Amino acid sequence: MVLIIQCIIICGLFTLMVLPPLYKNPLNCIMSYPTAIRQRVESLPQYRSSIKKYETRHITIKLLFALLCIILMAIIAWASGSRRFIEAFIHIFILFFVVNLYDLFILDIWLFCHNKRVIIPGTEDMVKEYKSPVHHIKGAIIGTLIGLIVATASSGIIALFNFFVYK
Repeated sequence: MVLIIQCIIICGLFTLMVLPPLYKNPLNCIMSYPTAIRQRVESLPQYRSSIKKYETRHITIKLLFALLCIILMAIIAWASGSRRFIEAFIHIFILFFVVNLYDLFILDIWLFCHNKRVIIPGTEDMVKEYKSPVHHIKGAIIGTLIGLIVATASSGIIALFNFFVYK
């Protein structure tokens, strides 16, 4: 039951982290857009001077979030009673995987693919690209691999903590 509640809370927090910046300015999330749309945006003169700034910012935020996620997931697993590497790994991977599926089906396929608020001016004619779930499915596969890395790193923190504290 605790795991289900944690999944719901983390999905809610993830939504609050993703949607407001996306809705405020879709360029904030340009690196998460399908390749064809990104290429079009990069070719448009009104975005040429600022697109690199958005891309760099987006990558920096994702890397910092991954590091923070590793630490937070270790804390969540520890607080949930996961004391061994494998217990923590399973707990963390389930949390990450649920958020990944939520992101794929709710945020990407349901909201992104069918929401006019995410359309970047100058790409309005790219309806097919916006509605296609293929990019998002590939992203979810990559997200699953990232989840394995995060779960391994977070569980490693717990294992190291146990090693040094409970010698």
